[in-house]
Amino acid sequence: MSSQIFGLDAFAPKEIAARVADIGVAKARLPLLTQALLGVLAGAFIGLGALMFTLVASDKSLGFAATRLLGGLVFSLGLVLVSVAGAELFTGNNLLAMAWASRRLSTVEALRNWLVVCTANLVGAVGLALLVAWSGHGTMNQGEVGRAAIEIASNKAALDPGTAFVRGVLCNLLVCMAVWMAMAGRSVSDKVVAIVFPITAFVAAGFEHSIANMYFFPLAMLLGAPLSAWDMLVNLVMVIAGNLVGGSVLVALVYWAIYLRPGAESS
Repeated sequence: MSSQIFGLDAFAPKEIAARVADIGVAKARLPLLTQALLGVLAGAFIGLGALMFTLVASDKSLGFAATRLLGGLVFSLGLVLVSVAGAELFTGNNLLAMAWASRRLSTVEALRNWLVVCTANLVGAVGLALLVAWSGHGTMNQGEVGRAAIEIASNKAALDPGTAFVRGVLCNLLVCMAVWMAMAGRSVSDKVVAIVFPITAFVAAGFEHSIANMYFFPLAMLLGAPLSAWDMLVNLVMVIAGNLVGGSVLVALVYWAIYLRPGAESS
């Protein structure tokens, strides 16, 4: 009883499924301006996580594994801000597929939310990239931070489409699992602990997050990277598609089939 009073108990997986569906309905039916503004915030928040990753990547004294793990850890800042401060993130909102599968959202409502939020995320990510470039941030560490940003973006743009898609799938499987587990928590510390490990894992493994790429590409261009607009567009399209599959199918629809499908109670 005392653990329930003081909020020390976590929600069970079946309760998380119900919460995700309920919250999905609420997210999809937010006023358009609210969705857009919260989406801009989320794009900037993920950009801040990407900024921190770039800072770690610029330190050539770190070994490969240390760079990836520490970079993933600091990148977690982005989703922590989204989850705790409140924002609308396209990749996390792929969990709306659970409410859609339960027929509580129409296809139009789900697609409209994804389109509005993804576009707003782009605005927020590009806006942050502009501010970061104008701040002279890239000159830190004798210019290594700027060179790291260019290298990161160039490597992403050079990915073949199939690889970008699969890395997008794996990325959002982990991102949506982070969001899913954060839903189990009742406190800020619960949410942070739930988020950090999956996000660190996807970044360390080199998977592709569409909203992070929306920050990396414009920043690199502002710093002088000769990136092809076509290569960047192909990357974003394939990573967005992969993120959709990873979050909507491999997390939302799988858990819907386990907990919320008709007849799940009796099976």
